[in-house]
Amino acid sequence: MESRPGPQLQPDAGSGEQDESERQPDAAPVTVPATTEPAPSKKISPLAVAGWVSYDLGNTVFSFNIVSIYLPLWVVNDMGGRDSDYGLANSISMGLMFLTAPLLGAISDQAGRRMPYLLSTTLLCVALTLGIGQGGLATSLVLFVVANYFYQAGLIFYDALLPIVSTPETRGRVGGIGVGVGYLGSFLGVGTGLLVLNANPDAKPLVFQITAGLFLLFALPCFLFVREPRRLDARPLGPDTLRAAVGELSHTMRRVGRYPGLGRFLIGRIFYADAANTLIAFMGIYVSNEVGFAETETQVLLLAGIAAGVVGGLCWGPIVDRLGPKRTLDVILVLWLVVFGLVASIGALDLPGWLFWIAGPLAGIALGGTWTADRPLMLQLCPPRYLGQFYGLYAMVGRFAAITGPLVWSFVVDGLGLGRPAAVMSLAIWIVISLVILRGVPNTARTWGPEDEAPRRAVD
Repeated sequence: MESRPGPQLQPDAGSGEQDESERQPDAAPVTVPATTEPAPSKKISPLAVAGWVSYDLGNTVFSFNIVSIYLPLWVVNDMGGRDSDYGLANSISMGLMFLTAPLLGAISDQAGRRMPYLLSTTLLCVALTLGIGQGGLATSLVLFVVANYFYQAGLIFYDALLPIVSTPETRGRVGGIGVGVGYLGSFLGVGTGLLVLNANPDAKPLVFQITAGLFLLFALPCFLFVREPRRLDARPLGPDTLRAAVGELSHTMRRVGRYPGLGRFLIGRIFYADAANTLIAFMGIYVSNEVGFAETETQVLLLAGIAAGVVGGLCWGPIVDRLGPKRTLDVILVLWLVVFGLVASIGALDLPGWLFWIAGPLAGIALGGTWTADRPLMLQLCPPRYLGQFYGLYAMVGRFAAITGPLVWSFVVDGLGLGRPAAVMSLAIWIVISLVILRGVPNTARTWGPEDEAPRRAVD
C-alpha cells in the first residue's frame, strides 16, 4: 500500500508482534521505499480510473452472459443438459484456477507488472469464447472451462491494479464505481441477448460471440490508459522468474499468520463467495424452471437486479470509506441472509412470483456491496510487497468456493433430490459460517514496515 504519514494510518493492535518490522526512528524516513501505489503527491489520472472501470464493465458482460444466464440456459433448455452438466464444467474451471492462482500471483510479483498478464489472459478468454456454441454440448463446455479459467486468471491481475488507480482514502469509492459501472455490462449483455433472441430464439451462440467482442472492446481502455510503473527489481518472464515464483509459494502460506486477520478473512471469504457466486450462477435456471418465469421475464427480472447492483456499488463505496470495509461487509452478509431466505421461501412455499421483484434487486444490492467491500478489505490486510501472491490466495479461496458451490447445489438438487429451494438454504448456511469466522478480522488499517513495503518503482 501507499506510504503515508503516520497520523493517516492506524496500526493494528497486533501489528507489534513482527519485531523485524520495527526500525530505528531516525532510519525509517530514509529506508522506507516507494510502493506499488502512486505517491500521495502524485495526481492519479482520471483516464486511468476510467480505463480500470471500463475493464470491469467488459468482464461483467462475460460473467453475466456466459457464466450466469445464457450459457446455463443454453445447456439446460436448448441442449437438453442437466444442472449438473453446467455445474461440473464450472467446477472444473474453478478447480484449475484454485490450483494455479497463487503461482500466477507470485509470477506477477516477480515480474513487477500485472498489465502484460491481464492483456494475455483477456485475449485468450475472448478467443475461446468465440467458439462456444459452435460445436456440440461437450465441445462447448470444454471451451467454456478454458475460457472461464483465463477470465478468472485475469481478475487476479486486474484486482491488483486497484492501488495504481486509487489512494487508500479513495479506494472504496473507486472500487465501488468499478462495481457499479461494471454492472452496466450486465445491462448491455441482457440487452444484446434480448435483441438477438427476440429475432431468433435459437441464436444463443451468436450472443456468445457478441459477448466476446464486447469484452475486448471495453477492456481496451484499461490497456491504453492505466500506466503501471515498472518496479526496479522487475524480472522478465523466463525460467528464473518461474523458479523464483515457485520458491516464493513455499513461504506464502507461512506469511499469512504474520498479518492479523488475513487468514480469517481468506477462510471466511470461501464461505460467502461460495454462497454469492453459486446463487448468481444458478439464478437464471431457478427463476425460469423453479418459479416458472418465461425466459424474457427472467431477463427483465435480472435487469432489475442489475440496476440495483449499479446503485448498490456506487452507494456502498462511500460507506466503505466511512465505516471501513470489514464493518460494511458484515452488514452486507446479513443482507445476503435476507435474500437467501426470501428466494428459498418463494420456491418452497409456492409464494407469489412477484416477490422475486423484491428478491432480485436485494440480491443486486448485496452483490454490488460484497465486491465493493471485499477488495479494499483485502488490500488493507495484506502487505504491498507480496500483493500478487496474496491476491493469488484471495483468488484461490474464491475459486475453491466456486468449485464447492456448484457441486453442493448439484448434489442437493440432482443427487439428494431435495430441490432447488433446499439448495438455496444450504447456501445461507455458508453465510452464517462466514459471519462467525470474520468476527476476528480488524476493521482498521495497519502500518507496514520496510520489509513489507513494495520495492521502489521507476519514475513514470
